[in-house]
Amino acid sequence: MTAPAPAIRLTDEVATAVAEGRPVVALESTIISHGMPYPDNVAMALEVEGIVREHGAVPATIAVLDGVPRAGLDPDALELLARDPGVTKASVRDLPHVVARGGHGATTVAATMRLAALAGIDVFVTGGLGGVHRGAPESFDVSADLTELATTPVTVVCAGVKSILDIGLTLEVLETNGVPVMVVGSDDFPAFYSRVSGYAAPSRVESAADVAAAMTAARGLGLRSGLVVANPIPVADEIPAAEIDVVIGRALADLDALGISGKDVTPYLLKRIVELTDGASLVANIALVRHNARLGAAIATAHAVR
Repeated sequence: MTAPAPAIRLTDEVATAVAEGRPVVALESTIISHGMPYPDNVAMALEVEGIVREHGAVPATIAVLDGVPRAGLDPDALELLARDPGVTKASVRDLPHVVARGGHGATTVAATMRLAALAGIDVFVTGGLGGVHRGAPESFDVSADLTELATTPVTVVCAGVKSILDIGLTLEVLETNGVPVMVVGSDDFPAFYSRVSGYAAPSRVESAADVAAAMTAARGLGLRSGLVVANPIPVADEIPAAEIDVVIGRALADLDALGISGKDVTPYLLKRIVELTDGASLVANIALVRHNARLGAAIATAHAVR
């Protein structure tokens, strides 16, 4: 009987770093294929990998290519994800199908967490967290990100919950699932484009070392959940909540008029918000991902030495 293929293929660089206990930072790929327009998506992906390296960690962008889950991608693979319209937006439920048919899949937060855990990577940087959609009491539209956070021990560095979502209900679900939520340097929970959401930070930390200590404590307590580290967008780059809320309201109305649902909701809304803000939301999105990459590398480095 032929031995099964490894569940995930690591580049030599990533595999060596994981084996030696050196800092590694996982990066998602949905933001490349479904979150930003070309060529901004490729430029952003390469820049973020560079930021992670500059701050002492090894970047491991995660995706499924030709049916093979991978941790660590070369420039050609990033280009494929950015330009090929056949790349599937893959959450955890989609992974078996994409793998079985030998397809390409850009991984969401949930799928990236699952594959990062398989690869032995415990820090993951993204833009914004998925959660409970507005109107969820009727639609039952709740992101698989929350389910994965409840069961997969990966620390997710983000700029809070995406502003298009119901942030209050998302925080309630995270609490119900026992997921630790920490905000860096603020008593307010951030809302992606904005530093303040109107909700208090469940807990506050001041540094990457504080987060690393919490990660160690969580494992010592036997917690199997992930950890959310909310890193507010820099002051100079934010779009104030009052301003972006008007734009989101219009984008949601357009969404309803078009009857868009399911996995197409978030990509449509993010694209429509870019249009309605004349590109300002894209600039903010790129800025917060850079900011998160710096923090994620610092957290991975601090945790690696513990």
